[in-house]
Amino acid sequence: MRISITDYAVGATLAGDLANTSPTVHGEALPTPDALTDFLAGHGLRLDAVADGRLPSDDDVREVHLLRREVRGVVETETEDQAVAGGAVLAGRAGLRPVLEHDTSRRWQWYVPTRPGAPLAEELATLIGIGLLGAVRALGHDRFRACAAPGCRGVFVDISRGGRRIYCTPDVCGNRINVANHRERRRLGSAAG
Repeated sequence: MRISITDYAVGATLAGDLANTSPTVHGEALPTPDALTDFLAGHGLRLDAVADGRLPSDDDVREVHLLRREVRGVVETETEDQAVAGGAVLAGRAGLRPVLEHDTSRRWQWYVPTRPGAPLAEELATLIGIGLLGAVRALGHDRFRACAAPGCRGVFVDISRGGRRIYCTPDVCGNRINVANHRERRRLGSAAG
């Protein structure tokens, strides 16, 4: 796998999405190899570890579960230096030295190739680590956040242009808050009338 150094959004988004598959957030979302396959496909990932139609194994699922705890720890770091140190550890799991290659438009781009034969979780770690490092560099550590929804334990890296995202999963947590606020306004409106 070749990971673009300049396109940090893929890895940074993946960091939060993977951390939020934990049973402590919205319930276990990666219980089986099939669920892991769907997760990878949903993110458009084509990892070398599962090339040629090889499916993730139970061992891959266990290793990804361990990785998501580590990723969550990096997203929850208190300082920028801690985030950079954690991101560097992740990036180094399967990452080789950066290379400068032409992209499809013949422009020079930086890439980090992964080690041939690297396990699935190590390839994911490298992709996420590079994404987190890129997010710190481009956006700052203050974009590493916990979900603002009451009771939610989700985390995310806000890569939005305005930097005002507050929910780990806007369609779930944000919608839940909006519905609760709407019901409260209706209740107060009925009580006043």
